[in-house]
Amino acid sequence: MLSPRLFHKILGVALFLFPCCAQGKPAEIHPPPGFVHLPEDGIDEGFIPGFLPLVDNEMEDVIRQLEHRISRLEGVLRLEKMITTSGGKIFATNGKRADFHTTLKKCKEAGGSIATPRNAGENGAILYFVKSFNTYAYLGIEESLIPSKFQLLDGTQLNYTNWHLKEPSGKGEEECVEMYTDGTWNDRRCNQNHFIVCQF
Repeated sequence: MLSPRLFHKILGVALFLFPCCAQGKPAEIHPPPGFVHLPEDGIDEGFIPGFLPLVDNEMEDVIRQLEHRISRLEGVLRLEKMITTSGGKIFATNGKRADFHTTLKKCKEAGGSIATPRNAGENGAILYFVKSFNTYAYLGIEESLIPSKFQLLDGTQLNYTNWHLKEPSGKGEEECVEMYTDGTWNDRRCNQNHFIVCQF
């Protein structure tokens, strides 16, 4: 059985990727039995009337069905080279390109963040997309106030790096970081359109 944390990560990835993978009209998703709509509140959210109308066995059946559907969806996304994992993180792409700030926005809207490698395994997970699609991707790393000194987006010092030979070299002119197709990093201006890779 999937842990609740992994379940939520996979669900977030699925919602991020669904628009790029849907062919024609998206499949209609039916709520589990016992969920109803409250028309007077104007919000399309379900609730469980009477607190617990579903007995434990019914709820477990609904959970098993959802896990099965998520497992199938995960298989399709792996086949389409749209997701990969490393450690406890799921890395995903929607197959589109954007500048750095749009990439940040798209990942946040999906409930994730821009891909940020913190070790060689995570760097390899991001490299999977960069190699598969023969393109570059932005990383969640930026130049600090000190030129040529880089940090995570939250200001934390980098504990893992994989700079290309003689990089970073922008000296204050290139504030973002991209991954090359060999997995090494380069400092770059933030206005280039690169492959969107998010982490969940």
